[in-house]
Amino acid sequence: MAVGQNKRLSKGKKGKGKKAVDAFSKKDWYEIKAPSAFQVRNVGKTLVTRSSGMRVATDFLKNRIVEANLADLNKDEDQNYRKIKLQIMDVQGKNCLCNFYGMDMTTDKIRSLVKKWQTTIECAVDVTTTDGYKLRMFCMAFTKKRQNQLKKTTYAQTAQIKLIRKKMTDIMTKEATTVDLKELVKKFIPNSIGTQIEQACQCIYPLKDVYIRKVKTLKAPKFDITKLMEVHGSATESAPAPQTDEGTKVDRPSAE
Repeated sequence: MAVGQNKRLSKGKKGKGKKAVDAFSKKDWYEIKAPSAFQVRNVGKTLVTRSSGMRVATDFLKNRIVEANLADLNKDEDQNYRKIKLQIMDVQGKNCLCNFYGMDMTTDKIRSLVKKWQTTIECAVDVTTTDGYKLRMFCMAFTKKRQNQLKKTTYAQTAQIKLIRKKMTDIMTKEATTVDLKELVKKFIPNSIGTQIEQACQCIYPLKDVYIRKVKTLKAPKFDITKLMEVHGSATESAPAPQTDEGTKVDRPSAE
C-alpha cells in the first residue's frame, strides 16, 4: 500500500508521548463548616481542582450540596435517623461556610414506623421564614390505640384525618413563618413541632410518631455575607488543639 494513501502509516504510535498524570496532584482539600446550630462544626472535607488561568476554584465550590447525619453533627446516636443537607455559600481561606438546605429521614426509619392496623396521615405545606427562605415541609403521623382500647385496629375516619391535617398545616405555618431559618433549624433538631402537633391532635384522635419527615428549600433570598456570618458565629476561628489523654498515674506494685 502506498504511503500517501494511508495517513496513519507515516505517523508514530497514537498517544505515544503522553505521560500519566495523577489527577489528585491538581486538586486541593477544603474544610466544610456547619452552622452554629450543630455541635460538631467540622462536617468533613471536599475536593476541587486548583485555580488556573480564568478558572477560579471557589466558583466550583459554591452551591455544592453536602449531606451529613444528625447523629454525627450533634454527637447523639438517638438522632441517627435524620439526614441534614447543607449548601456551601461562601469560601474563606480553606473553609467552606455552609447553610441549612434541607432535611430528610432515613428509609429504614420510615419503613419501621409504617405498620398494619393503623392510619398513616401525611401533610405538606409551603412556608416562608422571616428572612425570606421559602421551604416545603412534610409531616407524618400515625394513629394509636386509645386508653383501655380492646379493638385491634386504630383506623381514623376521613373527617378526623382532614381535621388532623388542618391542625398540622396550621401549626407548621405558625411555627415557621414567625422565625428566621436559624431559629427554625433549632426547632427541627429536637422535633418540637412534631410534639406540638401530637398534643394538639389528642382531642381528635390519639397520635404517635409525629415527625417533620422532610424539608426542602424552594427559594432562597439574595446571598448576604453578614447573615451567613451570624449563622456561623465563630466558625472561622481556629479550633483549640485537642488535649491528649495521658491517663492517671498508677503506683507500681513492689517486687516481693
